[in-house]
Amino acid sequence: MIARRALTVALMTAALGVSGFIAAPPPGSQSSDGQNRRVRIHNQTGVTLQKLQAADVRTGTFGGDLLGGTPVASGASTPVTIDAGTGGCLYDLRAELAGGQVLLRENINVCRIADYYLTR
Repeated sequence: MIARRALTVALMTAALGVSGFIAAPPPGSQSSDGQNRRVRIHNQTGVTLQKLQAADVRTGTFGGDLLGGTPVASGASTPVTIDAGTGGCLYDLRAELAGGQVLLRENINVCRIADYYLTR
C-alpha cells in the first residue's frame, strides 16, 4: 500500500509539473530540436557592450552573461548561443552598456537569425 501511494504521488507530481526537478532544465543544457540558436551579436551602439543576457519569453527569467565577462567593443561582434534548453526560439535580450545604459529588445527569434545588430 505504501509503495502504491508513493508511486501515485510521484506520477501526479510529474504529470502536474510540480516537482522542482522537472520545472527547469539543468544549467548549460541545450534544446534537442535541431534548431540553430547561435547568433553573432554586432555591437553598433557607439560604446562597449559590457553584458548580454537572454530570457525565454515564456518564462521572462534572464540567464547569466552570454559574453562570459568579456566586453565587446563598439563596432565589434561576437558569437553567442542563446538557448535555455526549453525548445523556445523567442527571447528577450538585455544589454548593459558602458556608462550604465540598459537596452531591452523583445521577441527576438534566435532560431531564424544568424546576426543581430544591437543599436541604441
